[in-house]
Amino acid sequence: MKTASSPPVSRFAAVLAASCAFAIAFALHTVAARAETGKAANEAALGAAIDDPARPAAERARDRYRHPLQTLQFFGIKPDMTVVEIWPGGGWYTAILAPYLREHGKLYAAVAPGPRSEAYRRRLATDPKLYGAVTITELGPPDHWAIAPPHRADMVLTFRNVHNWMRGGFADKAFEAMYEALRPGGILGVVEHRGNPKLPQDPKAASGYGREDYVIKLAEKAGFHLVAKSEVNANPRDTKDYPKGVWSLPPTLRMGKVDRDKYLAIGESDRMTLKFVKPIHMAQDRAKARSAVDLK
Repeated sequence: MKTASSPPVSRFAAVLAASCAFAIAFALHTVAARAETGKAANEAALGAAIDDPARPAAERARDRYRHPLQTLQFFGIKPDMTVVEIWPGGGWYTAILAPYLREHGKLYAAVAPGPRSEAYRRRLATDPKLYGAVTITELGPPDHWAIAPPHRADMVLTFRNVHNWMRGGFADKAFEAMYEALRPGGILGVVEHRGNPKLPQDPKAASGYGREDYVIKLAEKAGFHLVAKSEVNANPRDTKDYPKGVWSLPPTLRMGKVDRDKYLAIGESDRMTLKFVKPIHMAQDRAKARSAVDLK
């Protein structure tokens, strides 16, 4: 008795299906390998910027409190991004971001209007090779809110500044300016001194601390969505109840010699590290956020 053989078309279909499955698997493997290679290269470039011996020794000594590698990785920074750093102070993070973004990305520095930013501008002027590609803009009253070309930035970063805007009475405007600068899907990274959640929030943040839930509501009111939190900059030794507020701690040490060793042992403040996204459907979501968020 003869056994019927498989029709040629069926055999061809089986071979074709197997070939397609192999091609798809190989393509997925290649994409994953390239992504892993890119991730490693990004991490190496960021590490090189952080470990650069050209960074002042006093600034590098603070890495153990500020965790720049882990913080920037958490926010998802990449070297080809357009990034806006808000109120960069003396330029501690700029010294990392500028070389990291210099070749393939773009860095805007939105400084405080007026003389508060003079030292920062002088620092950038001292090293045109390192800082020459940084574009300085301004953020603050009465009318400095255009911090970058609108809807173009991939990432906006601000480190320990929200309390300053609360004290100045323009926190809402600051978050709106950051929202305006970001493209839909762009990331806002916020690091801020974290206040005691059991105490009412002083709307002026006189102590320098902001409750985490309050800061989140400020961002949500502007239209942002919270993506994730990190404890990378947490400090459980910080009791947040000092005579001179957060400035009692290093690096300011506003109490002078009084209890200096105590404050040095505590270290820098306990900090929230928050990652937000500007929604794709921004107009509708922003309108909903403004009507729903109640700051208390």
